[in-house]
Amino acid sequence: MDRTAQLAARRAESADPVRTPGTPPAAAPRGHPRSRPAVYDPSARRGSLHIRAARVLEANWTGASTVPSHALYPHQWSWDSAFIAIGLRHLSPLRAQTELETLLDAQWADGRIPHIVFNPSVPLDAYFPSPDFWRSSTAGRAAGAPRTVQTSGIVQPPVHALAAWLVHRADPGLSRARGFLPRAYPRLAAWHRYLLHRRDLGGGGLVSVAHPWEQGMDNSPAWDAPLSRISPAPVRSFRRADLDHGTPGDRPTDLDYGRYVRLAADYRESGYADGAGEFAVEDPAFNALLIVSEFALARIARELGATGTARQARAQRLTTALVERLWDPAEGMFFCRDLRGGVGESGALQGGRRSRSEGREGVRRSRSDAHDGERRSRSGAHDAERRSRGGVRPSEQPSSWSGARDGEQRSPDPTRDTKRRSRSSVHETEQRSRGAALPAEQRSRGTALPAEQCSPSGALVPERSVSGLIPLLLPTLPRDIAAALMRTLSGPHFGLGGITRLVPSYDLLGDAFDPHRYWRGPAWFNTGWLLERGLRTHREHAAADALREALLETADTSDFAEYVDPYTGEACGARGFSWTAALTLDLLHNPPHPPVNPKRGKSLTKHGVSPTGTGTFDRSDKGEDRG
Repeated sequence: MDRTAQLAARRAESADPVRTPGTPPAAAPRGHPRSRPAVYDPSARRGSLHIRAARVLEANWTGASTVPSHALYPHQWSWDSAFIAIGLRHLSPLRAQTELETLLDAQWADGRIPHIVFNPSVPLDAYFPSPDFWRSSTAGRAAGAPRTVQTSGIVQPPVHALAAWLVHRADPGLSRARGFLPRAYPRLAAWHRYLLHRRDLGGGGLVSVAHPWEQGMDNSPAWDAPLSRISPAPVRSFRRADLDHGTPGDRPTDLDYGRYVRLAADYRESGYADGAGEFAVEDPAFNALLIVSEFALARIARELGATGTARQARAQRLTTALVERLWDPAEGMFFCRDLRGGVGESGALQGGRRSRSEGREGVRRSRSDAHDGERRSRSGAHDAERRSRGGVRPSEQPSSWSGARDGEQRSPDPTRDTKRRSRSSVHETEQRSRGAALPAEQRSRGTALPAEQCSPSGALVPERSVSGLIPLLLPTLPRDIAAALMRTLSGPHFGLGGITRLVPSYDLLGDAFDPHRYWRGPAWFNTGWLLERGLRTHREHAAADALREALLETADTSDFAEYVDPYTGEACGARGFSWTAALTLDLLHNPPHPPVNPKRGKSLTKHGVSPTGTGTFDRSDKGEDRG
């Protein structure tokens, strides 16, 4: 029996994939189209973190994709699905491939991957903005929106090529048998082409977001100043379904939401044309994830028989542009650039004091009533944060992106039939993408940002967000910048390894910090996973190990919460959140140290999971490559 037939046979069996002996079958949520269950026979101990994480993903699986949360987010979200596929590959490489394929099937003709793919079986009032707000098939017709599926019209961070590569590596044989990469590669290349050609709104080589939801960190204080120019939609013109399922004090205010709705409606009325909107921001995390995915596309190209050199060169040029436009050496981190904001604001962060425009002050004043009484006490945290910390030793420059985690085969066999069949199309796709590469030269980083970098294309936004730390992922980041980022990560503004359990989403010392309010202070598991990976990329293994353990312990105690208080780990938002469970699985299946000899009967990791993924939805019993 071949591999695909094995998987099909296993999926047809009737055992509940997350049942253990003596437990009843898990009931599917009402209206939840569960696929036929697959075999699940874990070697991990009963009730382990591994089994519980698998339960979350099985409960949130719809048959073609995974919802982040049935109650709060009942559709498919773009970057959620990428993170989910990264974890799901350890349970079912086939299901992980299907997750990404379902998302890519909703891609628009102009290349954009929409941030939501709507499930038609979900009632319209279950989530806002719903399909009848976006009107993708009509308002997006000129941009090539699909007619057979309803989507939103905006995008989310481009993690997808990285996810596709890791999913392929989880089971290369199955991936090749299904033609997963040859089908995904042209779509991923078109996605990157859209971003690099249509979204370089500042002319400096970086991608801009046109709405805070596109960056993924929806309610970050980094958006306050750019949003202050937007007239909010009247509160009576929309109904917030999120308040039915989340604590209102933890969610964005009505003022924020009114501005989100206005921006999205204006974008829709323009036919989803890029460049004319009032909101345009270059974000460091969004661009860092694009760079990481360019490196992943280079690997995919090599797997399919091309060289991948053009994409590697483009990734390096984007890295240089990121440093030129968004790095502030005085503050030791990256900042957003507001392309519609003021100009000539050199040294905006001098002395560590954040300047604020009149618009920013207006936003703060207008929010004072909404925030009054909701800000959580930080119990003397400011005093503790002033304690001195030891510096982070400079990182060593890695020789390549692959690191210790990906299990990449550096020299794929060029004689494989799949490569010969794909070589021509891949070369053509790379050739079409060459125009997206924009030249940039490295500048000195010894002084504060010069005035010409703030004019004529906007000003840096003086708010310290976790987004400004995510470029630590980049393998070719200059050594001094990587070292500065690690110092900032452990310093008083983020406190990792000191006063915080996980990395907060916003500056602990910032005026807008709130440990429970959406993206204005809480810690999120996807950003923690990215930073753990970044620390390993730059060989800061001790810090990465500590962060990994904190992520696993917090996922365990919080019941896979959407996000948590960065000081205490208290659960916030939805429970049983898909990307939290998925990234927990990825950390469990990638232990930082060599496993113990299994013949001695010892658990291979503290949490009882083998690195090869023993006991998953549909794996065969034979050992396979790590992702």
